Amino acid sequence: MASLYFNDHRRLQEEFGSVKLATLLDEKHAHDELTEDERAFIEQRDFFFLSTVDPDGMPTVSYKGGPVGLVRALDGRTLAFPGFDGNGMFLSMGNIEGQGKVGLLFMDFETPHRLRVQGVARMLRDDPLMAGWTEAKYVVRIDVTKAWVNCPRYIHTYERKAPSRYVPRPDRPTPLAVWKRLDMVQDVISDDDRARAEREGVIDPQTYGGKLMRGEA
Repeated sequence: MASLYFNDHRRLQEEFGSVKLATLLDEKHAHDELTEDERAFIEQRDFFFLSTVDPDGMPTVSYKGGPVGLVRALDGRTLAFPGFDGNGMFLSMGNIEGQGKVGLLFMDFETPHRLRVQGVARMLRDDPLMAGWTEAKYVVRIDVTKAWVNCPRYIHTYERKAPSRYVPRPDRPTPLAVWKRLDMVQDVISDDDRARAEREGVIDPQTYGGKLMRGEA
């Protein structure tokens, strides 16, 4: 199994006196296949953080939220998650299409607990798993290369209150994103979204800003 570390990591470990500890974590703690407990933990989450890199090596990190079971652990070496309607930038997905390398951070702020996963991802437009997630536009499958549990020492404790109202559900229509009602985007969104924005009322940036600050967006 390849090491987590490169020369710069090792130089810092030498500088700060953590070589033995870092080696122990690398050789005895990190692993290349998810355990049953880790798979169960992942499938109980309703969000995660996704990191990707562009062709220049510049990283971006994205918050991905959805229903409980947002990410499925198909086996010890394979994860899958859906892509829902977004802002049209496709930063993470473009990076996956081009480079494929990803990092995922799964968090439980109530326990607290966290799990880190690295792997290689691919974006699939016709994956049979799409049917299992309401309004999925595509599916991302990840071949896991590394996983390890991180110390929860600095994780703040937060209580989960409610899922986002925008999470697609099979029993009701998904609300239109409030930013799609902004006057400045009406010429660039889809015809269906524009018609919905007109029905609900087009708004200016100041109104949107107020909704944002009040948690209404």
